Amino acid sequence: MKRPNGSVGILRRIGAVLCAVALLVAPALLSGCSRTQAGTILAGSTSVQPFAEVLAEEYMTLHPGTSIDIQGGGSAAGIMAAQNGTADIGMSSRSLNDTEKGLWSVEIARDGLAIVVNPANPVQGLTTAQVRDIYSAAVTNWSQLGGHDAKIHVITREEGSGTRSAFESLLMGKVQITPKAIVQDSNGAVRQLVTDDPDAIGFISLGLVTDKVKALDLDGVVPTDAHVVDGTYKLSRPFLFVAASEPTGQAKDFVDFTLSAAGQKMLATEGLIPATVGAMP
Repeated sequence: MKRPNGSVGILRRIGAVLCAVALLVAPALLSGCSRTQAGTILAGSTSVQPFAEVLAEEYMTLHPGTSIDIQGGGSAAGIMAAQNGTADIGMSSRSLNDTEKGLWSVEIARDGLAIVVNPANPVQGLTTAQVRDIYSAAVTNWSQLGGHDAKIHVITREEGSGTRSAFESLLMGKVQITPKAIVQDSNGAVRQLVTDDPDAIGFISLGLVTDKVKALDLDGVVPTDAHVVDGTYKLSRPFLFVAASEPTGQAKDFVDFTLSAAGQKMLATEGLIPATVGAMP
């Protein structure tokens, strides 16, 4: 993403880091962030974050002198920041719940959730029931699933993560994730642990799958955009922009750019399923 140079740029980067930390610890502490930083602030889902950064970089290139600051913190923190006005736009990778449906929101794209393992793992696919058994610790060894005789290292996202919320609602149901699971605070961190550990399993955004990890077939269905679109791959969730009220000014202009043909094609190129018909590359 385009960043300012010199001492001013350093101060702004420090400010952005402090605001992101505040999002993680207590969103209410962000009360000064949106007032002290120029431009538009987006905060929330770490699943949406890298795609928003790509859009922001292009937007700032097309509109010299503008500033779009993208911060993480998780879907719950982003929605709260939108509610209390400490971010212009919140980012969420889950649907809004009943207490949040008074917010303005728009779906910018859809994403699949991929169950990922290390490429060295011989297992090629699992059933929904098997994944549920792994994450509840009913199954603890890869040999029980046709793999090596090795303990399964379960990796999950933190409470408040939209990715975890989607995984729990779409796959786990009322079954709880084992408290022994290794908790990570971003898709990138989960992906890195799986990359480094041949016995690990995790779940990440389908749009963030690389050749460093292997996305498993689920119930015999290959996790692809096409299978998300036709409904045969069941693990999918919306990517949302949310705000306390309909955005205005630069925030509205950035939302409009995201939903434009150019913005949607960028998201499709990055691996997401565009919200508008005909934007697939």
